[in-house]
Amino acid sequence: MNRRTPVPFDAQALAKALEVKRLERGLTWTAAANEMWELSSELNAKRNDHPISASALRNVAVQDGTTCQHALFMLRWLERSPESFLMGAALDAGYGLPPAGADKRLRWNLRTLFASLDAARREDGLTWKEAASQIGCTPSQLTGLRRAKFATGIDVAMRITQWLGRDTSFFIYAANW
Repeated sequence: MNRRTPVPFDAQALAKALEVKRLERGLTWTAAANEMWELSSELNAKRNDHPISASALRNVAVQDGTTCQHALFMLRWLERSPESFLMGAALDAGYGLPPAGADKRLRWNLRTLFASLDAARREDGLTWKEAASQIGCTPSQLTGLRRAKFATGIDVAMRITQWLGRDTSFFIYAANW
């Protein structure tokens, strides 16, 4: 099957969008992180999680990326889809995030992402090395998804979804964790 050639996730564009909204709202990085966290206020009250940190937001630009799970906090706050941050994408890339109330937070379903990836790889008769070459990452980044408990990099997740020809909304859900 012909797979789509993935383009990179533009972490610098995400960092800029965070900075613009933060400044428009007159917020510190800590206040912006608190706003993101409070989008799931009811869930947070039930759990004893640690909130997203201001440094996680600031580090998007410095590290040129973030985890796929952290990105969802940011994207939800920005009201933007992951697809809208692909290199060369339009601001409104025509995709959306699943709805999530204050009792939920958005999460990537890494098991479904891995299962879809593995099924497509097998269908195409590819080794992990060959699939990784097409996707633009290392074989261990792909096989590591099998054991990933929480996250992978947002760029890797986005490259996989593009290669599969799937919207990210297929792999993202409103969770109670």
